[in-house]
Amino acid sequence: MNNKPLAVVMGATSGIGYEVALLLAQRGWSVGIAGRREERLRTMMAETDGVVAYEMIDVTSPQAIEGLHRLIDKMGGIDLYFHSSGIGYQNTSLDADKELRTIDTNCLGMARLVGEVFRYFEQHQETEGQIAVISSIARTKGLGAAPAYSASKRFTSNYLESLCQLTSIKGIKNIHITDIRPGFVNTPLIEGSNFPMQLDARKVARKIVDGLERHQSVMTINWLYRWLVFFWQMIPRALWIKMKI
Repeated sequence: MNNKPLAVVMGATSGIGYEVALLLAQRGWSVGIAGRREERLRTMMAETDGVVAYEMIDVTSPQAIEGLHRLIDKMGGIDLYFHSSGIGYQNTSLDADKELRTIDTNCLGMARLVGEVFRYFEQHQETEGQIAVISSIARTKGLGAAPAYSASKRFTSNYLESLCQLTSIKGIKNIHITDIRPGFVNTPLIEGSNFPMQLDARKVARKIVDGLERHQSVMTINWLYRWLVFFWQMIPRALWIKMKI
């Protein structure tokens, strides 16, 4: 009988999701991985002890829910759902395709999968379930260089906060929600950029998994970003919208 905790990582083929999936497997979890690149998923499973199942899932597709349930069935259950499937662009031209793809992936796709996992845990109260989602410090203020991205991360963060309150409204005791707010992490999402204070993805993954094991509710990775967010929040709107950020 497998007594290992069971994790599903959505968006496991690159970036933070990839590093977290590997680290969970190293720490004794049985990990199911999902993403859009099947060859990458197959390779990860073949090469990584602890990665025991995969499913090709596009979070923007209505069929993603069926894929999620197939993966949970392969796993024999789930204790942790980690959602790291997101995109973003600097888009001062407001290219409509980029804006709408960002919203489709980061808002609709996230809510589609996270909502389904919430309902799953609500129906399986014998399971101590955890839902963890990558939002961003970009949630703090509207960023003129990346309108849809910063707005989508505010949506994500507020959605998770709402789910936390929903557990209180419904008296649900077995669901823990974690909002993870990294800064600039050196992943393919910002590859080729000159963003300052870029963090190493493996170090970020270690901090994330440490926080997940403590059931932290909110994580802002790195003390420098905690200070940055603190000061951002203090800037009045009238001043902020005149800043060229």
